[in-house]
Amino acid sequence: DTNSTLAGALAAAKLNLPVAHVEAGLRSFNRVMPEELNRLVADHVSTWLFAPSKGAADQLAAEGITGGVHVVGDIMMDALRLHSRRAVLPPSLGLTSGKYALATVHRAENTDEPERLRGILRALGALGLPVILPLHPRTQKMIAEFGFTTADSIRLVEPVGYLEMLALEASAAIILTDSGGVQKEAYHFGVPCLTLRDETEWTETLEFGWNRLCGADPERIAAAALQLPTQETPRPGLYGDGHAAERIVAALGGVKPALTRVT
Repeated sequence: DTNSTLAGALAAAKLNLPVAHVEAGLRSFNRVMPEELNRLVADHVSTWLFAPSKGAADQLAAEGITGGVHVVGDIMMDALRLHSRRAVLPPSLGLTSGKYALATVHRAENTDEPERLRGILRALGALGLPVILPLHPRTQKMIAEFGFTTADSIRLVEPVGYLEMLALEASAAIILTDSGGVQKEAYHFGVPCLTLRDETEWTETLEFGWNRLCGADPERIAAAALQLPTQETPRPGLYGDGHAAERIVAALGGVKPALTRVT
């Protein structure tokens, strides 16, 4: 739900071209987030709405959108099904599976607010585990601008590729993140996740305790880190079977491309 999604959806709607929205129906209910406004508008101008879960479809219905809604699962599960077996821990990091925490911090609400960023860094340093923190350029900039230092247990590393990130997630003891995608991947891999936000679009991951909302408060984060699920904790499948793309193609199968040139 990037700004380019909003631009494309609005441009198509004004040209009377049909729009298909993948990941329709997600809501954080926080309109300060740029993505929230983008996804709201995209949903309300779309002809086809491909929801990742029943909960997302229910949200669309609550907003009066029932036509063209298809619960197809999450396209990210397709990527995991296809690529996770190729993911290998980067040897250069010298990590032991299950013996480190993985963190990601990139949202402006966390990086641009000094108190929130300070709180998150403090919490990461108090985990009692080595912490791998692939550093987003915005985060790197703001740590330097605020003059913050990090605990010795926090390893700041360059951003990693997709397969390396999957391997880091799958082998972590715990994940701390403000990323929506990483929340889902953590759930898929059965790795406890602490979300460094006050809300999430992926509310289903909260139900059994595999994901917990902690904000940026070090005390909340520390308390949640002591209440992690175990491998015996239920973890039902939430976002499909990794074949969302096939369902989307099937739903669009009868669509004829628009050949009219717009001038």
